[in-house]
Amino acid sequence: MATFTSFLDILPDPSNPIGIGGQALATSSGGTNGPGFASVSFSSESPIQMSRTNSGRVITRSIAGHKWSIQIKYNPMTRDQFEPVYNFLLEKNGRLNPFFVKLPQQATSRNAAFVSANPTITTATTGAAGSGFILQAGHNTTEATQPQPGDMFTITDTNDSLHTKAYRVTRVMGNGTYNSALHSQPTTAQRIVYFTPHLQRAVAQGATCDYTPLIRVMQVADVQQYNLGTNNLYEFSLSLEECQA
Repeated sequence: MATFTSFLDILPDPSNPIGIGGQALATSSGGTNGPGFASVSFSSESPIQMSRTNSGRVITRSIAGHKWSIQIKYNPMTRDQFEPVYNFLLEKNGRLNPFFVKLPQQATSRNAAFVSANPTITTATTGAAGSGFILQAGHNTTEATQPQPGDMFTITDTNDSLHTKAYRVTRVMGNGTYNSALHSQPTTAQRIVYFTPHLQRAVAQGATCDYTPLIRVMQVADVQQYNLGTNNLYEFSLSLEECQA
């Protein structure tokens, strides 16, 4: 048996197996896969305050930060399938300790060519907090080989380790297709990427944009409850919300 220096901090699933010591451990080395999800409910929450004047004019403003909310439901599980995920969650002590989750529908881009190219994407310029787009470098010079609206990414910025927000792509513009009224022409290896929510923190030039995102979350409740049926199968669901550092 090998020693290890850190515990798995990603919710166990079929692509993130866990060892009995709590470490990330391949199944070929004795690790156990976490169960797959039966269904996932994914919500975008951005509280807005709205008031309407007597004349009918509407005034709106954002009153709180954005967060993603995730509801995960599992199929009935045997005890061997159930224990890896349940004990992982017990170690997190409810809402005390955040962790990461990998959603199957957001694990990679929906553009197979972009996934296959596997480029290292970085920010081509700095990005101010509140900006709704950023210029990215390192893309394939073939314009069709690019991320798609609906893809998600996270930013790894060596100047800011607290930037853990997950962003969802809403528009992508390249060298041949871009809004010239708003933007200068990007190079063939650059893309102008719009996303939601807007940047939660300022971003340095050269930060890495990861399109295989892990979303930092916490449990919504401090109680972890399961049901054991007469068929000896465990029934369990999980409510999570995004938790920025």
